[in-house]
Amino acid sequence: MTEPRADRPHVPGYGIPTSTDGILPWSWAVERLERAIVYWLATTGADGAPHVIPIWGAWVDGRWFVEGGPTRWQRNLRENPQLAIHIEVGSEVVIVEGTATEHVAPEPSVAEAILAGYAKYKTAADYEADAANWSQGGLWELHPVKAFAWSTFPSDMTRYRFPAGPGGGTSREAVR
Repeated sequence: MTEPRADRPHVPGYGIPTSTDGILPWSWAVERLERAIVYWLATTGADGAPHVIPIWGAWVDGRWFVEGGPTRWQRNLRENPQLAIHIEVGSEVVIVEGTATEHVAPEPSVAEAILAGYAKYKTAADYEADAANWSQGGLWELHPVKAFAWSTFPSDMTRYRFPAGPGGGTSREAVR
């Protein structure tokens, strides 16, 4: 994956520095995304109603993967593929926004990488993901468009913008 561009968001009144001195490297965010056990997943239904759920997932090779059955968040993604995730740790904030794609029976090398990302749940919750469960769908991939991270707000508030195309998310004209 191509490294995202890091800068500062423009949010008047919050004291966010304008200089890029002190921004967090993308590797800081990736470490937290990879080790997170619980992620908060936000989707929106066709009627515009928001839906947020704590869920397990795996950050693998610059993408976030999540699996599950025929639930509301999956119905929402089929109607509107935009989503956001946030790691559960509130003192170390990492928020990733993007678009989702559903996978059906991913290639074996991709499935192996995702299963390796889910291996953290064997110790944490005695759960092992199984690629056989994805033969009919139910495995989603987040393609990041932008992300935000901080540990000491507002001094290290960082925005990341991902390139469009194979190494990044979908391009958007208005990125805050």
